[in-house]
Amino acid sequence: MEIWINPACSKCRSAVKLLDAEGADYTVRRYLEDVPSEDEIRAVLDRLGLEPWDITRTQEDAARELGVKEWARDASSRERWIKALAEHPKLIQRPIITADDGTAVVARTDEAVRDALAR
Repeated sequence: MEIWINPACSKCRSAVKLLDAEGADYTVRRYLEDVPSEDEIRAVLDRLGLEPWDITRTQEDAARELGVKEWARDASSRERWIKALAEHPKLIQRPIITADDGTAVVARTDEAVRDALAR
């Protein structure tokens, strides 16, 4: 299991705390420092069953500068979104846990973290 975190994020710190409390075996990826490639983002999206716009933090300054709220949310625009996430990792929703069963969850709640642990 791997968790993508930003240590400055309270939801990330809560998720890590819960993983520790449950004795989970996991690795931490500080995705702002160890930036995921476009291929890694595609793989996580497949595991999540989501599209890139579903995990984009549209309120970030970079999102406003890029104008992502105005971007189309369709198959022909998917790669544009993925490229933006790879170039501006702060736009990636956090934390993301990749579970041992090959799935993933956006673990913004204790319930989502427990769901990942149960997989």
